[in-house]
Formats: sequence, structure tokens, C-alpha cells
Amino acid sequence: MSETATEQIVHQPDNAVIGVSAEALTMVIEVRANEDHADTLGLRISITGTAGVDYAYDLAFVGPDEFADDDRKWEIEGLTILVPEESVDRLTGATLDMPANATQGGLVIRNPNRPNPLGDITDLELTGEIPERIEQLLEQRINPALASHGGFATLVGVKESTAYVTMGGGCQGCSMSQATLTEGIQKAIVEAIPEITGVVDSTDHSSGDNPFYT
Repeated sequence: MSETATEQIVHQPDNAVIGVSAEALTMVIEVRANEDHADTLGLRISITGTAGVDYAYDLAFVGPDEFADDDRKWEIEGLTILVPEESVDRLTGATLDMPANATQGGLVIRNPNRPNPLGDITDLELTGEIPERIEQLLEQRINPALASHGGFATLVGVKESTAYVTMGGGCQGCSMSQATLTEGIQKAIVEAIPEITGVVDSTDHSSGDNPFYT
């Protein structure tokens, strides 16, 4: 969510994953009061998928019998908040808040984290030396995603902790290719291959169909 936060964040314990504004906390507690056995219910906040350039979220009241052993749990002002383990990294640093537009209603999650536009890479098993693993990542995940836009990426080489790639097809000379490299390819490579800390675009974009480097 790109809106500006509207309220002061309530003080929370060190193990809290997501901040909660005072106004949002008041709303949650008021809504919970209408539920059966309200005082026993916790609020679970989880990521369920993606919605465009943002994550999709689910907020639900759950009873103690639904608390999972690996949930990250903390309490503020009598409310237990839970985040499933698989959502912790992607929700870290986010804030549960009220919408900036008071007529919108409901709650918003302002999250500095964004999904990788090239998809999830956590299910891939990459083996071999660093260049081999990058090639596998390109073949199995990155290039199939770029193919829908008529493009592809190729590994040029690896020097120390930096990978050098070129972008071809519809990506060469495309004004969006730098965003694709930064938001998608670089993020995917760095996440999948921890030895790599940087990715450099070695493409000659001036020779593409729609050059933006002149």
C-alpha cells in the first residue's frame, strides 16, 4: 500500500513482525467484541498470494485451538496477533493502519516489501557451481516469465560476487527492462544464490527495437 500512514504506531514487543497504528488497534478490538468468546480470539495476519504489484492479505480472528506452533505471536493491549511463519519475512516492517481516505473503510497494510514480478523461487532446487545455478534459475523461472513479453535473459559471466547478464528479444531496448532487471532478475538471483550480491545489465540497449540508451 502506498498511502501515507495516518496514526502513531502502538508500542510493541521486540518479536512483533508488523506494526499496528493506535486507530487500527481500536477498530480491531471493537470488531472482535462482537464475536463469540471475544477475549480468547487472536488476529492472524497472513499473505495469501499476490495482487498485481502488491501482496494479497488475509486478516481473520482465530481461537487458541487454531494457533499454530510456528506462528509468530505477540500481544498488545490484550490482543494477540499472529503471523504464520511463511509470511514473516514478507510482512516484516509492514504496518496495519487505517486508510488515508476515511470514506474507504476497513484496514490497510502498508508493506515496504513487494512480490518478485518473476514469481516465487523458493521451490527451486539449484545445484552446481555459481554460474550453473544462475543458468538453471534463468532457464527454470526467469526466462519463462520474460517469454510472455517476448524477452529473455542470458548470463554473460560471474566475477567475484557480481553476475553479468544481457537481455534480449523484447527486453533489449525496452524502457522497462531496467525495472525488470532490478525488481525481478536481480532480486531472484540474489535471493536464490547468496554468493551473488549484485547483478549488472551488460545489454547494448542502443541496438534494440526501441532503444532508450542513445
